Amino acid sequence: MDVYIKGLGNISPQNTADNSQFLEEIVEYNQNNLQVIHPIYKDHISPIRLRRMSRMIKMGIAAASICLDDAGLTDPGAIITGTGFGCTGDTEKFLLAMIANAEQHLTPTAFMQSTHNTISGQIAIMLNCNNYNSTYVNRGTSFEAAFQDAMMLIEEGEANDALIGGFDECTDNHYIITSRLGYWKERDIKNTDLYTAGSKGSISGEGASFFAISKDSGNNSYAKIKAVSHFYKPDGFKDVEKRILSFLEANGHSPGSVDLVVNGLNGDEEGDRVYHQLMSGMLKNCTHTRYKHLCGEYDVSSAFALWLASKILKTQTVPKSVRVENAPEGQIKTVLVYNHFNFSYQGLFLLESC
Repeated sequence: MDVYIKGLGNISPQNTADNSQFLEEIVEYNQNNLQVIHPIYKDHISPIRLRRMSRMIKMGIAAASICLDDAGLTDPGAIITGTGFGCTGDTEKFLLAMIANAEQHLTPTAFMQSTHNTISGQIAIMLNCNNYNSTYVNRGTSFEAAFQDAMMLIEEGEANDALIGGFDECTDNHYIITSRLGYWKERDIKNTDLYTAGSKGSISGEGASFFAISKDSGNNSYAKIKAVSHFYKPDGFKDVEKRILSFLEANGHSPGSVDLVVNGLNGDEEGDRVYHQLMSGMLKNCTHTRYKHLCGEYDVSSAFALWLASKILKTQTVPKSVRVENAPEGQIKTVLVYNHFNFSYQGLFLLESC
């Protein structure tokens, strides 16, 4: 069943919180750890609530509030989120307090706010919403799983609309630990030079992106979501290609009918190989875009990619900052979002113009 995106809310390392803008100016960084640009939170969250919220919770609640306002939605039929690590800062705060205080005299706030479903619960409390509420923690496909759940709820008649979000943060400790695993570039680079650095690793990122979807198209929808899919540990490139082809054909499309592809290129030589093979092979006739130089790499960066695809379909413009080559000619009707996280976690979205 098709669903329609009615509202967006995106807090990222770029100026994306304002839905009236669309990447007119790009924020450049000379470091490998991109952090979000915080909006004025008191414009979206009560000051009384705000003073008890951690950094990640502020990001998530504000992004959800922006999304709900954009969609004109006050009581979503479901609230579903996806995250790789949840509220990492609160988790660290609680664990460090345990060590410092020898596991005694601990305040409960950091522990309560460290759970992965904190943000979806806080949104429900803020809205006084007692409907379906769930959080998915499937690492690199957490957001895809959340979106799939929402689409099934709507298809089964359990909800008419839903609020879906993907969020993750990168603290200093998280960055150091994942650096040891070889996730990031060894030397600081300019984010706009990400794809020409020619080395192992990417740049770290974070963000909170929310989407209001409905079974009804309305007059101001951003895009139609035809399908979402995710899979784990494919057996090489041929398996990926086969799954993408099956995904398109199952939804009435072929590689030739896709106008634009949002690729998850992240500057890692090994990880980007599959994207380049698709760009020169099965999807060579499509226009290609990329986005991780804007938001960095993190478990649910595909939420930023879906925001980008939705804005492209709504505005019918492809910002110069995300183009791999020239802008597409004619109307953009179909967009494929393909992203993988460390190759093990693979996600697909198929969108159409309304």
